[in-house]
Amino acid sequence: MKKAFFITGTDTNVGKTYIACKLIQQYVSQGYKVVGMKPVAAGCELIDGEWVNDDVLKLEAVSNVKAPRALTNPYSFKEPIAPHIAAELTGKTIEISVIKQAFDALSQLADIVIVEGAGGFLVPLNETETMADLVKTLNAPIILVAGIKLGCINHTLLTIEAIKTRNCHIDGWVANPIDPDMCFYDDNIAEIEKKLQLIKQIDI
Repeated sequence: MKKAFFITGTDTNVGKTYIACKLIQQYVSQGYKVVGMKPVAAGCELIDGEWVNDDVLKLEAVSNVKAPRALTNPYSFKEPIAPHIAAELTGKTIEISVIKQAFDALSQLADIVIVEGAGGFLVPLNETETMADLVKTLNAPIILVAGIKLGCINHTLLTIEAIKTRNCHIDGWVANPIDPDMCFYDDNIAEIEKKLQLIKQIDI
């Protein structure tokens, strides 16, 4: 059994949290100890005197391993903007080493760690590193959430190319219909499947 998966997306708001939660629930139902991790969250609300991200709360709700939020969400920012900008506004720098330490600690507590990224695969974390660098450091296979809307073929293929260029491993992909009025939905899915060939589509 693999110890971790990294959930990335073709864009922001394509359903990464939804898919991450579904994966957690699936593994919990199979008897595994599972915890969700959101290394960087931008966009929080004040709850009981603490700034908390809604995605983090959703991951916590379905995890059957309870861990300190300092581990499941090392970096959390109030403004719903790109992580590196949100960090700069608070005078902080997102450090991949800090996230790796938290990830390693969670890996000791759980059989499986489901890590949800922020935005897409190349979202900057600081001046020199992106989400892609975090994926390589964690060495976790990727599950790509493709938001099925106008432009999804291009977005998906560009993301896959970026993943392969950085020698990261993609375990599978999920087609998430985020535009219910999209024309030729099945045709777009079929074209993506044809282009991806050996990469399996995950049915969640």
